[in-house]
Amino acid sequence: MMKKGYKQLVDEANAQIKTYSVAEAQAKLGDPQVQFIDVRDIRELEREGIVPGAFHAPRGMIEFWVDPDSPYFNPVFGENKEFILFCAAGWRSALTTKTVQDMGLENVAHIDGGFGAWKAAGAPTAVKESKKA
Repeated sequence: MMKKGYKQLVDEANAQIKTYSVAEAQAKLGDPQVQFIDVRDIRELEREGIVPGAFHAPRGMIEFWVDPDSPYFNPVFGENKEFILFCAAGWRSALTTKTVQDMGLENVAHIDGGFGAWKAAGAPTAVKESKKA
């Protein structure tokens, strides 16, 4: 028997993090002090599209990319910006936002409903360009 299921974990995370509506997040798109972070799997980006200017940081690597002591640290997370995370539906991004907040990343939020809500609202999207061999 599960002690905590995903719904409880997501609910607990949402109670402790900042959440933006699509409209609130869209108003920040293009702000040089804001970095959108897409935590979806690469196949989702290729299939569904991307938010223009978003940085792709897969959920499975986020803890390593955020930690400056990690050999996998990514300098984008060392920038003094607001980070707005999103996934497909807002569940993974809620958990990820809570995790990086617990790690000490400040000024972090996520988008309610994720990329699905973003796309449904008609917010800007683009096609993910394939890497050329």
